[in-house]
Amino acid sequence: MWLDPTAFKTIVPSRYITFTIPNPLLHLHYFNSPQLRIAILDSPHPSDQPTQIAAMLVPINRESDWNFSTQQGHLQLLLNFPHLSRLILIGNTPNSEHPTSYNSNGVVDSSVVEENLMPFLIEAFCRTVGGALTEIPFLVYEDEVVRSVVLDRCVGPFVGEILIEDVELEMENGGKEFRRRLRFKRMPNLVQTQIKMRPKKVDFLEFEIVDDGVLVHPYLNPMVAGLSVIGPYLDAQIGNGVKPKALCLGVGGGALVGFLSSQLGFQILGIEADNVVLQVARKYFGLENSKSIHLRVGDALEMIQNSEHLDDFDGKFDVIMVDLDSSDASIGMSAPPIQFVEKSVLLATRKLLEKNGVVIINVIPSDQSSYKLVITEFQQVFAELYEIDVGNGENFVLIASASEIEHVECHHQSKFLNKLKQVSGSYVDSIQKLDS
Repeated sequence: MWLDPTAFKTIVPSRYITFTIPNPLLHLHYFNSPQLRIAILDSPHPSDQPTQIAAMLVPINRESDWNFSTQQGHLQLLLNFPHLSRLILIGNTPNSEHPTSYNSNGVVDSSVVEENLMPFLIEAFCRTVGGALTEIPFLVYEDEVVRSVVLDRCVGPFVGEILIEDVELEMENGGKEFRRRLRFKRMPNLVQTQIKMRPKKVDFLEFEIVDDGVLVHPYLNPMVAGLSVIGPYLDAQIGNGVKPKALCLGVGGGALVGFLSSQLGFQILGIEADNVVLQVARKYFGLENSKSIHLRVGDALEMIQNSEHLDDFDGKFDVIMVDLDSSDASIGMSAPPIQFVEKSVLLATRKLLEKNGVVIINVIPSDQSSYKLVITEFQQVFAELYEIDVGNGENFVLIASASEIEHVECHHQSKFLNKLKQVSGSYVDSIQKLDS
């Protein structure tokens, strides 16, 4: 591909360019491809601050991973660093258009590679963008994945390309853990669902689901902890023999739906936009229909505004769990869809709640301004708003109540609240009320 030497003189919002160059580093035995793939993405949100550019080496053997080989994956990497104007990815040329099984080579010192690439980066970018840059820093991509095996790929009419993979993780305590993951190409850096697995054999080729009542997705435990805001009410319902009712917008692999039913005794209505996702959930994640779990295929936003679709539950719920991604991180949020925080949708959602009900929603903002917008919109519609900071630098959980919550002391040992504290740990105690 021929490029104008002045192509990178300015930052062009959302511009995405990929090209290959002969690999000048074969002698270093780091990149083994005769051609290096260069991918350049300019931020969709121009800043008044001086131009800031950074580069990242694509992890060896993960060149085909959607995180690094697609524009949407690249965008999510860039948005992790809001100060950046441009992020440059450098790696081997992918051998496949789809993610393939991956086996880490362990920790590799890349400093010599970065040093050898610096003259090229300075020549290509520093002399053109404002002339003020003297070097380009390298960012390091790190996660806990040691190896992965791709189980299946399929395409859903709504979510697009889907990947199911088993991964081995190296935990902070030095131990290992195995999980099954569901990912969408449209938001590749977000793991839609993950559950614990155990290998049947040592060769990492055959697994079975571990059903230990533990949620491993980072924001699901905080979402469950949000139920404690109306804990006394739910405890009273259960004590009277009434199963609490939950509406789950977004089912994915079904981890949250299954947990609410099996561990907390909820009656569930789950709405998923894509029937292929539900097929995957049943085949690979152990989700099953039962007397307490009812599943519908449809657009969640349309269905909550047309409550006749929810007649099985008389249109009223004790809790509405919202776990929907936006499908486009460039709008300022990876979750929820920006349409969900429109006033008409929030009003329709509130009408579906019992008097003492709450909406619990996972929010992944790309910056503080978009998060503040979500908070403001919720506070204009709901009586009270609470927050849990998940603590991973990405997710926040908001709990919005239909009416003011009467905080009463429980004079008996609440089985429900005790259960929440067992499964959600310190998140129950970290809930903060947000002032209007």
